[in-house]
Amino acid sequence: MPWSMKSSSRVFRGCRILVGFLFLASAWVLPAQQTYNEPWRPQFHFTPPKNFMNDPNGLVFYKGEYHLFYQYNPQGTEWGHMSWGHAVSRDMLHWKNLPLAIAEVPGQYMIYSGSAVVDWHNASGLCATADSGDSSCLIAVYTAAGANIQRQHLAFSNDRGRTWKEYAGNPIADLKQPDFRDPKVFWYEVQKKWVMVAVLADERKAVFFDSRDLRNWTFRSSFAIESNDKGQWECPDLFRLPVDGDSRNKKWVLIVNRNPGAPAGGTGTRYFVGSFDGAHFVNETPAGGELWADYGKDFYATNSFSDLPEKDGRRIWIGWISNWQYANREPTAIWRGAQSLPRELGLAQFPDGIRLVQKPIAEAKALRERAFLELSNVSVPMAIEAMHVANVRGEALEIEAEFSGEAKEIGFRLRKGGNEETLLGFTPENKEVFVDRTRSGLVSFAPEFSGRYKAILRQNSRLRLHAFLDRSSLEVFVNDGELVLTDRIYPSPGSDEIELYSDRGTGKVHSLSIWKLGSTWH
Repeated sequence: MPWSMKSSSRVFRGCRILVGFLFLASAWVLPAQQTYNEPWRPQFHFTPPKNFMNDPNGLVFYKGEYHLFYQYNPQGTEWGHMSWGHAVSRDMLHWKNLPLAIAEVPGQYMIYSGSAVVDWHNASGLCATADSGDSSCLIAVYTAAGANIQRQHLAFSNDRGRTWKEYAGNPIADLKQPDFRDPKVFWYEVQKKWVMVAVLADERKAVFFDSRDLRNWTFRSSFAIESNDKGQWECPDLFRLPVDGDSRNKKWVLIVNRNPGAPAGGTGTRYFVGSFDGAHFVNETPAGGELWADYGKDFYATNSFSDLPEKDGRRIWIGWISNWQYANREPTAIWRGAQSLPRELGLAQFPDGIRLVQKPIAEAKALRERAFLELSNVSVPMAIEAMHVANVRGEALEIEAEFSGEAKEIGFRLRKGGNEETLLGFTPENKEVFVDRTRSGLVSFAPEFSGRYKAILRQNSRLRLHAFLDRSSLEVFVNDGELVLTDRIYPSPGSDEIELYSDRGTGKVHSLSIWKLGSTWH
């Protein structure tokens, strides 16, 4: 869902960012064949062809296609007129843009966030049975957001998501509240029923419903925590995962996206680990412990795929790479907003409890065009020299590295050029891994943008990094996904050098591999 509608029609002021607009202006006159090659346009993350995008919606796999719906303004580059944009893919990386899926009803309601499922056996009675005997169809459940009321609506598609019809009996769920939104629907096999989790956003409360037919829903329970915090819960999700891959030991994970209140400031993704009986979620996370899925500044409004094939066995989600502190002011032209790499989720047992772990989907390896270098068991000075000889540079890279040693700080200078650089570093003494974008390029468009964002490791003897650098984003998976940091950056054209650094050249590089990644759009 949406931005909380409070806000921010501030415009760019001052000559500090004039230079950014000068070279951005060139994007408006690029030849048609160069679309998706504008300044800062991600080359392997999904972005809309034009206009504003935020939350991923309705992620679902159906008949060989991954569907990505998303919050979309078809009329401009700031939040408004929210509708569902649509794209499909065969691998979750190469996306084909499709026409608008579900549009706002002007003067009545906008289309806020929600989910999509496959109604395999026509439980809804809305699927048109084909000559082949296939009685399945796609069902979308989303928030119809009016001026002072938010209700849950249903739409259905009998042509693989290409066109949608609104259910005549809408709304399907109505608590007569102004902040009741973001329904996530899934099949609960134990009781052979559908479950919906939504939120009362301003009350920071998750609410649970169930249904046999996707059209008639019964309220079952709510979940909240003791807290004096302000802000909202948005975009909930609920799924079950094995702990350390053990199918006999599974836990439920309740996701609530928080606006504001995240560790890095502004928006972020929080989660709870516990149990679910089809009606009630019980939190088993010790009181006072806040669990966050990402410690960067830009990961929000997550949504996980429904109906992945059983043989696949993965839980995969996507998040919006931005922050409501400045989402309407990001300095891109034509388009605004990006989605994360799809990530595979798991649970792992650590000394302090069960925690969510994430890793890029295996399909991402297909993005590798060529290896710049591959090193093992060398000193930092040797690795620095090898990177220099290999002339490692680029706008779209994948980096895998493992460090240890007595260095006060060790890491990478990314997208370096002139006075610009984004630091991805590790300080063993403080057990911190961090992204510092203070001098990453254009930062003056919003006072909340510049900063150093960190996460605390459980140990400091050894660090494994797996980073994906795109033209305007950085996603870092730390120690096999134990921690993740996601951040937007806006470096100048030509700032594409990559350097390894360490104070006094100390430390050991156990392994280092860097690949140039190809574009999924060209």
